[in-house]
Amino acid sequence: MAKQIDYFVHHVYFWLKKPVTKAVRTKFEDGLKKLITVETIVSYHLGLPAKTNRGVIDRSYSYSLLVTFKSKEDQDVYQTHHTHLKFIDECGDLWERVVVYDSLTF
Repeated sequence: MAKQIDYFVHHVYFWLKKPVTKAVRTKFEDGLKKLITVETIVSYHLGLPAKTNRGVIDRSYSYSLLVTFKSKEDQDVYQTHHTHLKFIDECGDLWERVVVYDSLTF
């Protein structure tokens, strides 16, 4: 049986503006790779939509970012961290929509 871990989970979905060119993808991916260097991040996953097809799956997003933190306070540090703010400043013009899901272990 898999072990549950007690973390604050921050999952972000990005829809990039069309057209999504190679240059746009490169800039966005480089920005994500810098973003995950924030020291309060415990673990991360950078993702693209999987090629799965079931009625409950939403594959309309361009990228996903999943980061975990030891606590909400560590996530609060991330939210105001200069690296996070720089990512928003440098890449914010690339997306048309962002959806965030935060969760805590029960």
